[in-house]
Amino acid sequence: MTYRQQPLRAPRLAGLRLRLVAALADSWLFGGLVCALMRRQLGVPQIWQVTAEQAPRVSPEPVPRQPSPSSPPWEMALPEPPDNFLFECGVHLAARYRDGSVTPTQVAQRVLSVCRQSDAAPRPLRAFIAQQARDVLSQAEASTARYQSGQPLGPLDGVPVAIKDELDQRGYPTTVGTCFLGAAPCNEDATAVARLRAAGAVLVGKTNMHEIGIGVTGINPHHGSPRNPYQPEHVTGGSSSGSAAAVAAGLVPLALGADGGGSVRVPSAFNGILGLKPTFGRVSEQGAAPLCWSVAHVGPMAGTVADLALGYLTIAGPDPADENTWHQPAPHLHGLDRDDLSGVRIGVYRPWFEDADPDVVVVCEEALEAMCEVGAERVEIQIPEIELVRPAHMLIIATEMAAAHQRYRAAHGRAYGADVRLNLAIARSVSTIDYLQAQRVRRRICDNFATALRSVDLIATPMAACTAPRLRSDALRSGESDLVALDRTMRFATAGNLTGLPAISIPSGQDSLGLPIGLQLIGRHWDEHLLLACAAQLEPRIRRIRQQVRFSLLAELEMSVKPGWVADVTDLLDLLARLNLLREPQLTDIRHRVAEDQPVDVGLYLAQRGVLGRAQRIAMRHLVLQEGETLTEAERLVLSWLGEQCQQQAQGIQPEGLCE
Repeated sequence: MTYRQQPLRAPRLAGLRLRLVAALADSWLFGGLVCALMRRQLGVPQIWQVTAEQAPRVSPEPVPRQPSPSSPPWEMALPEPPDNFLFECGVHLAARYRDGSVTPTQVAQRVLSVCRQSDAAPRPLRAFIAQQARDVLSQAEASTARYQSGQPLGPLDGVPVAIKDELDQRGYPTTVGTCFLGAAPCNEDATAVARLRAAGAVLVGKTNMHEIGIGVTGINPHHGSPRNPYQPEHVTGGSSSGSAAAVAAGLVPLALGADGGGSVRVPSAFNGILGLKPTFGRVSEQGAAPLCWSVAHVGPMAGTVADLALGYLTIAGPDPADENTWHQPAPHLHGLDRDDLSGVRIGVYRPWFEDADPDVVVVCEEALEAMCEVGAERVEIQIPEIELVRPAHMLIIATEMAAAHQRYRAAHGRAYGADVRLNLAIARSVSTIDYLQAQRVRRRICDNFATALRSVDLIATPMAACTAPRLRSDALRSGESDLVALDRTMRFATAGNLTGLPAISIPSGQDSLGLPIGLQLIGRHWDEHLLLACAAQLEPRIRRIRQQVRFSLLAELEMSVKPGWVADVTDLLDLLARLNLLREPQLTDIRHRVAEDQPVDVGLYLAQRGVLGRAQRIAMRHLVLQEGETLTEAERLVLSWLGEQCQQQAQGIQPEGLCE
């Protein structure tokens, strides 16, 4: 058997050149010629080099299984992240809520604060498209009340979760990354979002994405392009770009993404987090934008295995509104707490595995070796006709996306970014015969993977053949068309979408520049629990380096007094709440005003309670401090007093007021 995957070769287009080519491709005069050339560059004719005798397969059709035992997530032994881990865990947040050391309201306010900070930087993170502070705080306050009454809904109650803007969230528009969709807010949640809400998660906003999900860079000319928290001059990958950036930067521990061609797993790999694409039909697509029906999957993205597992188990399961979910065994996490990977056979198709940058291959080999050290067995396998995956997937997803957006063409055809406009023009030029041939080839690919998985439990590949490409300035306003980068980014991702097999991206190390690398594991239908178990074994064995852009939701308040110890009014309110210097109604009112950028004289509240005198109340207005700033005498007095109160509280001493 010969591995015949040929790299794509085409010039990169951005800026004026991209806009010009997109306009030509979309025109009646030159469109046919331009699109024919682009189809050849994409390797579309390759699907006709094989005689496909099978009938077309228009969906993955996962293999039925016997029902599996299920357990509520809070009864499972979840893996503990290593000490000094770079990612704060939602499971740990819930533990802090239960012991009363922090409340969901405080954490939600902190999320809103750090999100503002992330976008105020010289290189804005742009993880979120929309946030509604009052809604976020209302959810958090309800969660706080549940914990105070001893009735939390489960381990996700109060945990901040971000939602990709491809999924409906009540009260928010769904723009799908465009500038014209989402004219009105949604009245209902998508099923996956509703299940998170029912579990008590605090839904903190809609995340950025590559426009309509038809690209892999995450670049969005309408909402701003998210940046990679590890190296902000590099892309996040797409299309679930904002969700990946939000988790990687520490804005949230868990997010939802959608994956039609690697769109959960690729940005997870590029941003050093975990991403799970479940089995086709495992998670409901109800309420997700109709983009690519036969390859679409909703999946969780997280910084830790524990959060990924809880997110998965919360959103998985049958949904009366989505017939693809009706015939599935019960989702479960059995084996997540296993001691090793004894008996797990991991298949490697070596020519495919090694078709990546040298750093990527080395890091993924080391991750495989780490799994073998805890009992897994590596098995060499073969997967015929792997080169057919790329053109078959491209034809299917592009055609389905073009069909989904045909109704917007007349009114909004020129409102898309140039890269999306070009891609849709190419997709519209695909013939019905090409589409059906791609679906016939898909059946062969499904059969080939099913054969390989009879001898092994999992198939391992790099998640991408490269690390995150550089975010070039000429792409910020128009997007870019870079077929070479697209090929390298998606080389290992799309097989999971064509076959419907579950697949996970696991952080496995970094390249020589410090950019994250992910290992992909592909399992049999419905074996998400085994993928998560392997990730749990790898998590403590892989060194993950610190991000350049990183925020903390649980940073301990410093006991010593120094400039910069109170970062903003949110930190001040958190401190005052811990000192019991403000009652909850006052804190809630202040938080709402701050979240809506209304001026708030925090010192006045203290003065009204007899806590501060006039001079200290005036000083309280200036507690947004910078390192090295010269303090007034009044500011020093206020800071010294607050520091003393914090220390006294830690010693069990009741705080006393400060007199003028």
